[in-house]
Amino acid sequence: MLRLSEWGRAIERAMAMDEATWARHASPWSVWTRVPILPAMALAVYSRAWIGWWALLPVALLALWTLVNPRIFPPPRSLGSWASRGVMGERIWLARSERPIPPHHARAATMLSAASLVGVAVLAYGLLVLDPWATVAGTILAAGAKLWFVDRMVWLHDETDAR
Repeated sequence: MLRLSEWGRAIERAMAMDEATWARHASPWSVWTRVPILPAMALAVYSRAWIGWWALLPVALLALWTLVNPRIFPPPRSLGSWASRGVMGERIWLARSERPIPPHHARAATMLSAASLVGVAVLAYGLLVLDPWATVAGTILAAGAKLWFVDRMVWLHDETDAR
């Protein structure tokens, strides 16, 4: 079983994130067009209650967008935006086994990742049993914790970049 610290690397490998892809993903366009993916995916999966197997079409399109998104926008001219700094902080976070990070960031990022995981579990339950309240609550918790995680990555980037 993968430890929490290994999940990020596993996801990075699954997404085939190389240097060029990370540079493109640092574009604010890439970051902000990824934010609605989780709520859209929740709605697409939930839509099976209304459109049956046709729900696979938006699910497939969103899965494709998830893979293509970090590759289609040009690298930003500057890494000064909140979104760009969040992506660069995430790279620092993923490399923490080679380059240790301050413990206060490790604790916070781990707690936010765990909160997001709880949100995903609640969301999965809601989608499984078609409970709209659990679906919405899980989506809000997972997406909110992820955005807070990105904000923490901005802080990590700014703090380590200043050193």
